[in-house]
Amino acid sequence: MARFHGFSDRTADQYPMGTTAPVGKFGRMFPALRPFIPSEESLVELGAAMTDGTNDDPAGDNIKVPAGYTYLGQFVDHDITLDTTALQEKQVDPLAVFNFRTPVLELDSLYGLGPSVQPYLYQLDGGFAPQEKFAIGETNAERGGGDGTIKGSLPHDLPRAASGLAIVGDPRNDENLIVAQLHLAFLKFHNKVVDGLKDGTLLRRSPLRKSVFEEARDTVIWHYQWIVLNDFLRRILDSEQLDRVLEKGRKFYRFDHEPFIPVEFSVAAYRLGHSMVRSVYDYNRVFTPKPGGRVPATLELLFAFTGKSGSPNDPFPVPIPSDWIIDWRRFFELEETVPAQASRKLDPFLVDPLKNLPNVPAPNSLATRNLLRGRSLGLPTGQSIARRMRLQPLTPEQIATGPDGAVAKKHGFDRETPLWYYILKEAEAQGEGLRLGQVGSRIIAEVFVGLLEGDSGSFLARNRDWTPFLPSAVPNTFTMADLLRFVGDLSPIDEPANRD
Repeated sequence: MARFHGFSDRTADQYPMGTTAPVGKFGRMFPALRPFIPSEESLVELGAAMTDGTNDDPAGDNIKVPAGYTYLGQFVDHDITLDTTALQEKQVDPLAVFNFRTPVLELDSLYGLGPSVQPYLYQLDGGFAPQEKFAIGETNAERGGGDGTIKGSLPHDLPRAASGLAIVGDPRNDENLIVAQLHLAFLKFHNKVVDGLKDGTLLRRSPLRKSVFEEARDTVIWHYQWIVLNDFLRRILDSEQLDRVLEKGRKFYRFDHEPFIPVEFSVAAYRLGHSMVRSVYDYNRVFTPKPGGRVPATLELLFAFTGKSGSPNDPFPVPIPSDWIIDWRRFFELEETVPAQASRKLDPFLVDPLKNLPNVPAPNSLATRNLLRGRSLGLPTGQSIARRMRLQPLTPEQIATGPDGAVAKKHGFDRETPLWYYILKEAEAQGEGLRLGQVGSRIIAEVFVGLLEGDSGSFLARNRDWTPFLPSAVPNTFTMADLLRFVGDLSPIDEPANRD
C-alpha cells in the first residue's frame, strides 16, 4: 500500500482487524529453556509473603513514576493481550492459548472494528450514520454524595448502555475507575484531533483522499506509540537495555512474519504493574486522604464505581456521579501547585487489597494467582533467562533478603526462582524499586520494540525518524501529560461552569 509521511493507509473498514491483520497468539521467547514446575503449596506460601502491609507508607513510594502510569500500563496491556483461559492445575501450551487482542499497539481497544462495523462506539448523525468522533457519556444526573454543588450530567464518563455497562472496544477498561477515566481521555484525545483537522488548527499531513477520521486515528496511534516507547517505558525500564534493543536490534524476541505475545512477557515481566498499585489514592479534592477530603479513594471504591466490576446490589451508581470525575493533576506531572502522587515501588510486595480479589474463584490472592499461572504455563526460572541473556543472575543472598526472601529460600527459590518473583526481586536489588532490573527490562524492551517493528503501520517501522507534532511542553516529543493538556480536562470538578 502507498504511504505518506509514515501514516498507514488502513481504511476504516479494515481497521484494525482486516484480512492481513495479525492473528491472536501467544508463544515462548525462550522455548529451549526448561520449564520450572515447583509445588503449588510452595507458591501459595510465597504469594502470601508478598504483602505490603504498610498502608502506603511513603517509604514504599516510587517517586520517579507518578501513579497514573500504573493505569497507563494496564490500558496498554488491554490493547495488546486478552487471555480468557481460566487458572488451572495442569500444564498449558502457550500456543494453544488464543489472544483475543491483536499483538500490535494500534488501539483496537479504543477504535474497535471502526465506525462502519461498530457504529455504536461513535457519534451518530440524525439517523444511524456514524461520524468521525467517539460517543462520550455523561455523569449521573443525580448529584453525588461527596459534593452536591457539582452539577450532574457532565460529559465526563464513558458511554453506557441502560445496564450501566460501558460501550467501549474493550470492556476491561471499565473494571476500575482510573483506567475507565483514562480510556475516556483517549476518546477525547481522538475527538480533539478531529476538531483540529476540521477547523484548520491542525494541518493535514496525509493525502486528501484519506478521511478526517482516518488521519485523526493515525495521528492518535502514532502519538500513543511514542508515549509508550519514550515516556512510559523510559520511566520503568533500565534505559541501557532499552537503548541496546533500539540501537543494536532484538536478540531474543524473534518472529518470522507476525508478532506474538511471549508468555515470559505477559505472565511475568509485564505483570510488574501489580506491585505499583496503591491501596488508597488522592483521586480529586473530594475523595482524598488529604485534609478537607470527604473519604479516601480506596482501591475497593475505585472498582465499585464501574459497570464491569461493580455489583448490581451495590449502592454505587453508573454513570458515575460528577464528584467522581478524576483530577489528572494528581496522577501525572501537570502542575507544580498540585503534585502528582507516586506509584508504589517495583518490588515483591503487593498492597493488602490485592490479597483478596472480589469476584474471582480461589485463590483470591493476586500474587498467588500470578505465581500459579507462571507454573501452569511452564515458565523458566529467572536465573536461566539471565544466563541465556549473558547477564549475571541475582545471587542466592539477594533473593533471600527480607521476610519474603526467607520463604523463597525455604523452598529453594533463592537458587531457582519463579520468573515473576525474580523480576520483582531484581527490580528491588538492581533498580532500588524505582525501575526494573536487567532481565525484566530486556524482556519488556524486546517485546515492545518488536511489536512496533512488526507492525508495518507503526512509526518505528514506517519512519524511524518521525517525531510528534502535536503541542507539547518539549518540542518534538510527547508525553501523557502533553496528551492530557491537549485534551484540556485536567480537573473538571474545579471548573466554575461545572458548579453551582
